[in-house]
Amino acid sequence: MGVLGTIFTWWNGATFGTWLGLRGKTRVGSDSQGNAYYQGGLDPNGIPRRWVIYNGANDASRVPPEWFGWLHHQVDALPDQALPAPRAWQKPAVPNLTGTELAYRPAGALEKGGQRAVATGDYEAWTPGE
Repeated sequence: MGVLGTIFTWWNGATFGTWLGLRGKTRVGSDSQGNAYYQGGLDPNGIPRRWVIYNGANDASRVPPEWFGWLHHQVDALPDQALPAPRAWQKPAVPNLTGTELAYRPAGALEKGGQRAVATGDYEAWTPGE
């Protein structure tokens, strides 16, 4: 998209105006997906403002849980300082896959042919008065 895309579109990363607004703010870290996190200034309640600049499509489900907690002031320290190391059994966060080829589609979904398994026959309809 180039320069015009940076100026006028917001869905594929930060706009030119956003980059201007980040002047004077401190970059505090980045996550495994390349998203950058910034902090600086105070909101009207005296709480520090925090931002994420996405590496690619702007999709909030692409923010890992540890950084989500930091962005929403659930954790004051940066995730690598405040949180324990991930456990061996923990899976990495996955973005929302709705609308993509990787979205979950049950057996009866039209995208999978629309054929459901035959009912087992153990259902009896209820009739009032019986």
